[in-house]
Amino acid sequence: MKGELDDLGFRLKHVGVAVPELESTTEMLKALFGYRVISGPFDDPIQKVKVNFLTTSDEDAAEIELIAPLTDDSPIRSMLAKNSGGAYHLCFETQDIEKALEHAKRLGCVIVSPAVPAVAFQGRRIAWIYTKSRQLFELVEAELSTI
Repeated sequence: MKGELDDLGFRLKHVGVAVPELESTTEMLKALFGYRVISGPFDDPIQKVKVNFLTTSDEDAAEIELIAPLTDDSPIRSMLAKNSGGAYHLCFETQDIEKALEHAKRLGCVIVSPAVPAVAFQGRRIAWIYTKSRQLFELVEAELSTI
């Protein structure tokens, strides 16, 4: 198991936060904690969301991804309807997304979405898994330069 995990190279990439719209939350995080937008906003028609990424510095362990609905049938709308948003998922970067999905499936995870290109990651593929303990995780392919 340890060797397989080493090969997958999991690294916490970001914490996803569901919000009704990006602008006011971005401004609040800027004023409250000193966050700044480092990437985005991006409209992702495949995921049906609009996102941007924030950090306070290059030393942050992970970024914050703000996620707002792009369309009326955006999957993020159901979470917003239940509890007005908040922490939504953790995203882990992996060196091999296909093997990471196989690994997750062997451990009883449900593959919510197979690997598809994502606008916010310059076309690198993302996938979604749901654990037995009802946690949602996003996987994203590592950049070639980090492999």
